[in-house]
Amino acid sequence: MEYLAIFLPLIGSVITYFGKSIGNLFSQIFSCSMVVISAVISFLIFYDGLINNNYGNYLIFEWINSGNLNVNWSIKIDPLSSIMVMVVTSVSALVHIYSIGYMSHDPHKPRFMSYLSLFTFSMLCLVVSDNFLQLFFGWEGVGLCSYLLIGFWFKRETANNAAIKAFIVNRVGDFGLAIGIFIIFLVFGTLNFDEIFLLVPEFTQTNLNIFASEFSAITLICVFLFIGAMGKSAQFLLHTWLPDAMEGPTPVSALIHAATMVTAGVFLVVRCSPIFEYSQFAMNLVAITGMITALFAASVALVQNDIKKIIAYSTCSQLGYMFFAAGVGAYHIAMFHLFTHAFFKALLFLGAGSVIHAFQEEQDITKMGGVWKKIPYTMILMLIGTLALTGFPFLSGFYSKDAIIEFAYLKGTSIGYYTCSVGVFTAFLTAIYSWRLFFKTFFGEYNNKSIPIEKTHESPLVMIIPLIMLAIGALAAGYLFKELLIGNNSTFWGESILFLDYVKLENIPFWLIIITPVVVIIAIPLSYYLYVKDKKILDGVKNSNLPLYNFLLNKWYIDEIYDFIFINPLKKLGVFFWKKGDQGTIDRFGPDGISKVIKFISDKAVQFQSGYIYDYAFVMLIGLSALITYLILN
Repeated sequence: MEYLAIFLPLIGSVITYFGKSIGNLFSQIFSCSMVVISAVISFLIFYDGLINNNYGNYLIFEWINSGNLNVNWSIKIDPLSSIMVMVVTSVSALVHIYSIGYMSHDPHKPRFMSYLSLFTFSMLCLVVSDNFLQLFFGWEGVGLCSYLLIGFWFKRETANNAAIKAFIVNRVGDFGLAIGIFIIFLVFGTLNFDEIFLLVPEFTQTNLNIFASEFSAITLICVFLFIGAMGKSAQFLLHTWLPDAMEGPTPVSALIHAATMVTAGVFLVVRCSPIFEYSQFAMNLVAITGMITALFAASVALVQNDIKKIIAYSTCSQLGYMFFAAGVGAYHIAMFHLFTHAFFKALLFLGAGSVIHAFQEEQDITKMGGVWKKIPYTMILMLIGTLALTGFPFLSGFYSKDAIIEFAYLKGTSIGYYTCSVGVFTAFLTAIYSWRLFFKTFFGEYNNKSIPIEKTHESPLVMIIPLIMLAIGALAAGYLFKELLIGNNSTFWGESILFLDYVKLENIPFWLIIITPVVVIIAIPLSYYLYVKDKKILDGVKNSNLPLYNFLLNKWYIDEIYDFIFINPLKKLGVFFWKKGDQGTIDRFGPDGISKVIKFISDKAVQFQSGYIYDYAFVMLIGLSALITYLILN
């Protein structure tokens, strides 16, 4: 059963890729069926583990056996991997079904569905790995598939640039992960999770000498692993690829942002909790990075106009919540937020796709508005997603986001208090930009001059049904799974997560319980008034704070800073080596130089080919004379 859950998407990907031979419709149905069956099996695996505690490692084949390096390709099923498999397959199945309608007019549907299924398989390989090497292969597989999917419409220059950017930025993070894995093997002599986690307490005092300086081996490992996580999960400084990834089709955005690629970094940190727990420096680094990312992305989302980019920055911000939760030791709550986030974020992305479909590929929310009667089902479903994202009471996001803020406060450390404060403030910003998107999209005046409002229409049923399923998850997942995943008496996680200092969610101050819901609720009428009723107020604020507005609009100028420090100097260096090195030296004295010499000699030699017999006799005479002279002298 475990084998089927993992390999059915791969089978679907391979067969679907040759869809033109078997028919476009059949290939789409087949790929969807494989992922849906995989999702059903994943629920059975989760239920079996929950009820019967049926977990274990399932060997596929012996992979590497060389010296001290012994690595198998296995399927590790434990509480952590079982819930990840369930999330990945269920969201992917709904995205596959949605794609049938969304990509109906695309001539390359089989290739698209094949890439989606391969993406799903790569993520599954990552989450069920029982060693770092297998995890790394799944990690790189996810990166490759993201490149293929982001750049799927490769005839668009922007899509190609976005795909290349995502690939390159992730290589920075992946290089950090690779170094971390090398250090792990150097220190522990193995790459298998279970063996490493048992040995960690024995190596807490082990130092490594680097550039004549001593560093804690555990801290070095954690820092480099986290660099890898930063790249995949788009944390501050390695986040720049994520908004640009919106150039891919909307189903890709939903899959990347909700259940696969961006959650890989969070999963890695949680999986490695037995290592991170022994490095306070690394834990603080994770918390601070997550805190900055949450605030940064929320602030930038306030002024963006592209509907998909707003939701993308929302993803970046929510990932920040997950990381600072992990950084204060709340690994289980980070996973709980990952779980609830998958439903409402996929709902928002696919809902945005439905809006874009209605507006004939228009993505600018300033060119929308007033269409709630034309697309009522999309509006209601987007409303549910928005409420869940903002943490409105009793929806999924409320339970997980509030738990993160409460745990950070109860931790009782300075980092905990800082993250708690930033978490509350970011929750307010999240509510503002989320309702801004909602109100400007569906309410107010109709602002699209190129598309008559009569031509806007609701999406087909094949796109609406996945939205309804995700809406159910956004409504109920938090309430249904709260006690199981983060309850004080929960034993669900078992040994899959290590807590050296477990903090229970109890004796929470009343003001802390109500503060986030209050600011979230206040944001609703405030946003409606500012973005629908009286827009002049914001125009006045904008005009009086243009430097701040431009700062946010240009995303804190991070891309410009990178261009100045890295991109432009490297371009100039590349041009220099091209002009002076390649063309000026190698070509000049290599191929081009040799060819010029040969051509010169040939031109001179051609002059002797006069066609007159006395010229040839004269040359023969000179040669004979030279030969006789040589023989006489020697």
